Amino acid sequence: MKKLSLLGATGSIGQQTLDVIQQHREEFSLAAFSAGRNIEETRKIILNFQPELVSVERREDAEKLKAEFPAVTILYGEEGLMEAAVFQSAEILVNAVVGSVGLNPTLQAIEAGKTIAIANKETLVTAGHLVMAAAQRHNVALLPVDSEHSAIFQCLQGEKEKNIERLVLTASGGSFRDRTREDLQHVTVQEALNHPNWSMGAKITIDSATMMNKGLEVIEAHWLFHLPYEQIDVILHRESIIHSMVEFQDSSVIAQLGTPDMRVPIQYALTYPDRLPLPAAQRLNLLEVGQLHFQPVDRERFRMLALAYQAGKAGGTVPTVLNAANEAAVAAFLDGKITFLQIDEMVERALEKHQPLSNPDLETIQQTDKEARNFVHSLL
Repeated sequence: MKKLSLLGATGSIGQQTLDVIQQHREEFSLAAFSAGRNIEETRKIILNFQPELVSVERREDAEKLKAEFPAVTILYGEEGLMEAAVFQSAEILVNAVVGSVGLNPTLQAIEAGKTIAIANKETLVTAGHLVMAAAQRHNVALLPVDSEHSAIFQCLQGEKEKNIERLVLTASGGSFRDRTREDLQHVTVQEALNHPNWSMGAKITIDSATMMNKGLEVIEAHWLFHLPYEQIDVILHRESIIHSMVEFQDSSVIAQLGTPDMRVPIQYALTYPDRLPLPAAQRLNLLEVGQLHFQPVDRERFRMLALAYQAGKAGGTVPTVLNAANEAAVAAFLDGKITFLQIDEMVERALEKHQPLSNPDLETIQQTDKEARNFVHSLL
């Protein structure tokens, strides 16, 4: 039985990870997990999965849970998050937190020799050079959970890296894929959160609508699969049936298909290199789907994707600014402080202001992250 540690258990990916564990209780157990402020859901998880260690965001919540569950180690804050990430009896860390908060726990877990199932793309965007170097140094596997990167990972099984011509990431286009920029002047938060295909958390759903999510995935793919940005493409595919493709130098293309269900790539990361049944997943019936549609991405319309390519190619601290400014701007939009179109305006202004530094260490990355967020807050 594999013992897991799960960061972000009450979020969208965390909840779907728990569903996978629930369906395979003979294969997996939850040794430790972290949660934010959703204490009611945290209680349910403790009762259902009987973990050894739990970390929450606030001290007062930790004190309440300690009184209720004296047999469980209850921690809180950043220290608790770290303890959950490196919990001794867990073999695999599933990093499902949202944002750059996932970086330090990932680095600590790599040093502790844990296999990393990475759903937290911001970790690689912010500090891909540090994470990949640490994984190589400690001989730790980084298994992708994002549907696109899982698809590429599956397509590459048994293949040689030297034979890859290009990677093709597919994008649904998000909640506003059929609207022009002019149509987006007065869209609401609720409209932006109405994704046509996937069930995701609020921040990722907004990123999907701006196409920043795909931009972050391009940078993540660069690090995971060791390819230059010129060999990573994005196309619009509204059905979200083909999750991504790999084209090889002999012109062959291998694609991974399936219904839009995040439990499938989550489970593959947990069972790799094996597979298990997933009874709850809907089977793909291409006869019912009938047609698949593809079109190029207009980078003037989806400005965030263009900014992500530019930041990725620039490297150094620039992707850190891209990610931090975006997180701050998306939070402001969700709070009703700015309009939808102001998200990419603020990110672009943060990138223009930044003086890039090459090959940054962890301290420099953290300082850059903080400065970018402060700059966006100053614009508010």
